[in-house]
Amino acid sequence: MTARVPDEGVAVTCHRLIHIYSTGAGDVVALSGVDLHISPGEMLALVGPSGSGKSTLVSILGGLMRPSAGRVYVGDHDLSRLSTTELATLRGTMVGTVLQGAERNLLPYVSLARNVWMAQRSAARLAGRRLDPPEAVLDLVGLAGAGARRAGDLTPGQRQRAALAQGLAAGPGLLLVDEPTSQLDSAGRDEVLAALDTINSERGTTVVVVTHDAEVGTRLGRAVTIRDGRVGAEGRDGREFAVVAGDGTIQLPPETLAAFPPGTLFAVDHTEDSITLDATAKPTASAQRQDGRAER
Repeated sequence: MTARVPDEGVAVTCHRLIHIYSTGAGDVVALSGVDLHISPGEMLALVGPSGSGKSTLVSILGGLMRPSAGRVYVGDHDLSRLSTTELATLRGTMVGTVLQGAERNLLPYVSLARNVWMAQRSAARLAGRRLDPPEAVLDLVGLAGAGARRAGDLTPGQRQRAALAQGLAAGPGLLLVDEPTSQLDSAGRDEVLAALDTINSERGTTVVVVTHDAEVGTRLGRAVTIRDGRVGAEGRDGREFAVVAGDGTIQLPPETLAAFPPGTLFAVDHTEDSITLDATAKPTASAQRQDGRAER
């Protein structure tokens, strides 16, 4: 794999992505057929409850684990076909990952500038790789002049922005950020979101943020909801849409499913630019009981 500094953000495509964890109690399906495309330079939030598969999806996008089945592409690279060494190169060059909890990304006993420099070392050894000075990376996230400071001297919002600088150190085309605002007040959250917006607008970096905060999803412009291991809905410009998966299934919103339980019959009428679902019959009580036994 040839490593280079992307001129802009890279695209991400997932096709029927499946991941299964084997445990002592049996297999757990974390992802059950994710179909997702993220355009180069796009900003996207992955939202959903704990256990929905968000973190597993981000770990696969970051080359930290391999999917059980399906395909995932970062730029031109099919991650399932890369060797362990190639995945390590990808993580050190094309993909930057910021773990949940700013402290997990930073060495507390060295300066911020040295933190960034140390994150650049692997990429700097590659022929033809040009990297920004650490101070320029810190400036990009709103920490100009803070290179000599240490993580312990910073406010929570500043520490999270320093963690973003770590993820950006090697000039990646894709930045994956896990829960960057979960431990921040509204002022700190705004600082981090402003930094992400600057990263995206000035570098063209593709940004994917895992979050439980609906406001973060709204601010990023596109929010994809992961439910039960697959894409359940997508929010754009304040509106939420159901998504047709690669196998033709659609996950209804929870409030709709509560009114129309599994087994409900719908008539589907479609025109060139719209689809109408008309509920014609709900399942009988016995059918619902059978469905409940099947799920258990």
